[in-house]
Amino acid sequence: MAEKSKILVIGGTGYIGKFVVQAGAKSGHPTFALVRESTVADPVKGKLVQEFKNSGVTLIHGDLYDHDGLVKAIKQVDVVISTVGFMQIADQMKIIAAIKEAGNVKRFLPSEFGNDVDRVNAVEPAKSAFALKVQIRRAIEASGIPYTFVVANCFAGYFLPTLVQPGASAPPRDKVIIVGDGTPKACFNKEDDIGTYTIKAVDDPRTLNKILYIKPPNCTLSFNELVSVWENKIGKTLEKVYVPEEQVLKDIQEAPVPINVFLAINHSVFVSGDQTYFEIEPSFGVEASELYPEVKNCSVDEYLNQFV
Repeated sequence: MAEKSKILVIGGTGYIGKFVVQAGAKSGHPTFALVRESTVADPVKGKLVQEFKNSGVTLIHGDLYDHDGLVKAIKQVDVVISTVGFMQIADQMKIIAAIKEAGNVKRFLPSEFGNDVDRVNAVEPAKSAFALKVQIRRAIEASGIPYTFVVANCFAGYFLPTLVQPGASAPPRDKVIIVGDGTPKACFNKEDDIGTYTIKAVDDPRTLNKILYIKPPNCTLSFNELVSVWENKIGKTLEKVYVPEEQVLKDIQEAPVPINVFLAINHSVFVSGDQTYFEIEPSFGVEASELYPEVKNCSVDEYLNQFV
């Protein structure tokens, strides 16, 4: 068995980053996390950094904006995974520049983890947000850096605890609001599973210069099916209020920032069906649950049990 690649995670204390770091450490890959000094001192994130250390992760102090430090960090590893948040998507140009200078990286996984940005029919402001990720994709391809783009679709932890209900803190028990007609399918993946699949892909020749779609059948369902699974769990039929697309678009235009971004993403996912309207062709992509059947991922049905 070939030696496992050394992995550097940039943005490892962020929402999805911590799951990627933990999966790396668990899988036996030598895992490094680039952390800012201020993060170590932060009461909440400092605890997370300590957990990383306890699980064998090597901490490298630095950040995106110190080019020489970044190059030095990258030279210690084989694979770079960026999980930076939305505000830093464009700044990944700095990672691309550092990888090019370092010259040793076998694979770069930029911060994606959402919809396939080359195949979305999004409205503003989501359209511009997705366009930034598209720019990073094109820059990576043009640079010749080997890559994998991880399309993780919906984070279960964002959408399922409220069943996509605006302003709710728990799934509905009486009435449910459904955007559009509830028929396009979406995919809801537990964050631990996203971490696991991402790490599995780093040394896999089948994912080289491809999009890795995380679309297990047991996590892919329409809004109507999602509601039905929940109704079965609580033994009750909910009153359903369908919001027509015209109204959804009007709500997006009238909503303040950042609510308008979330509403526009919901439109892309649940009204346009952007996660599932196309077939994954071998020329551009592969599907994670098919490549890694040994991963026992958490189904939507199982995930919802905790809220009953």
